[in-house]
Amino acid sequence: MNSSETIEVFYNIRTDLDKLKYATYITKIINDVTTENQNSYKIVQLYLNTLHIITSGEKRLELAASTFRLRLMSIIGFKPQIVECAHCKNKENIGFFSIEDSGLKCKLCAKLDKGAIEISDTTKDAIRYIILAEAKKLFSFNVPEDSEKELEIISKIYLTEKLEKEYKL
Repeated sequence: MNSSETIEVFYNIRTDLDKLKYATYITKIINDVTTENQNSYKIVQLYLNTLHIITSGEKRLELAASTFRLRLMSIIGFKPQIVECAHCKNKENIGFFSIEDSGLKCKLCAKLDKGAIEISDTTKDAIRYIILAEAKKLFSFNVPEDSEKELEIISKIYLTEKLEKEYKL
């Protein structure tokens, strides 16, 4: 390579401490899950899209971070079961997320899993969208504040559990 040209410098991140905090947070995670010479196109695409969302201020920062965490976990091999119960394969009465079994659970199976987190239908739909959406459309959804909190809790615990490391914001 003889030359290069900057496409985006994400200047607005430098002017806002909250945006800088979130950008640093996702960068730490990216550094831990990637290695040199690894084919990481999808990870880089997710990283750049997340930085763009943080810079633009189009989404609440915590929703952007939660979306980033769940999508990254799917990309690196920890994709949660989102179509049916992760335990019994039932497609009815899905209303819990199990960290232990990596996915959604029905009401009956969740009773046996003390770590299963009850979630709303909106949160369940958001998780499914985050996992399945095209990369370009990943951040084109909104959820109410209560679902945003559920996504935050699930994504933080899921990331911490699967990567065996806690990341502080």
